[in-house]
Formats: sequence, C-alpha cells, structure tokens
Amino acid sequence: MSVEPATADTSSQSAGVQPSAPPGRPIIFFDGVCGLCSWSVDFVIARDPKAQFQFAPLQVATASDRLGPAIAELLNTVVLLDAHGSFNKSDAVWRILVILGGVWRWVGWLMRLIPRPLRNSGYDFIARRRYRWFGKKETCRLPSAQERARFLP
Repeated sequence: MSVEPATADTSSQSAGVQPSAPPGRPIIFFDGVCGLCSWSVDFVIARDPKAQFQFAPLQVATASDRLGPAIAELLNTVVLLDAHGSFNKSDAVWRILVILGGVWRWVGWLMRLIPRPLRNSGYDFIARRRYRWFGKKETCRLPSAQERARFLP
C-alpha cells in the first residue's frame, strides 16, 4: 500500500533534503552506530516478509548521494525515502508502519492522529538519549548473508 504525501504541510519532509530520483523500493536511512536504530532495522526486517524496504546507514555514500548535503543535519533521525519524497522523525516512523501492513498499518495510522509537534517532541526526547539508553557501536550494523541484498552500499 502506498502512502499519500501531506499536501498542505510539507514540514514532514526532511528539511533541506532534495532526494535524487525516487527509489524502486522505499529506503530507510538510519544511524548505523546507534543501538536503537539497529534494533529498529531488525524490527522492520522481521515484519517485512515481502522485502518492501531497502536500508542504508546515514554514514555511507548512498545516504549522501540520495539525500544530498543536508545529510549532516539528519544523523539524529531516521529518514524514509520513497516515491512521495523524503520524510524524517515521526513522519518516517508512521509511514514505515503503514507500509509494513497488518496490525502495524493501524498503529501507524493511529500514530499519525497525534499532532506532529507532539509526536516529534517524543521522537526528539528519545533521540537525544538513544546512545545513553541503547548504546553506541564502533561500526555500522553489518547485514547477515540473507539481508545483504536489502542493504545499499
């Protein structure tokens, strides 16, 4: 299922990011050294049997190629790049959940009902503490042999 972009309010799109040509599949860009972010990628992979998503750490060339020079500003957020554009923070999260489908689609739509400033405040609260609570790794997450095709260089 595709998710329609917000029409009147474009603040959900990543600030200053002009993504390159839309990918064939949605790409989730994540902080590759963040324990919570790696757990989140594992969460999506386990619930995405159709392999709808591709993944790339924000620290690799694919992220700077696709997201442009604003990449340095995005290291504290997840970024979803799909055919509708680039979305970060809680807008990326609810869109990912909707695309996953099943019960997660409903969780995503319910999350969207929460006003964006409130959602993003909660997101920012966790993001500021993610290394302290979930750890920081020395290197980016390495995909397993089965996952390798879904990770972009």
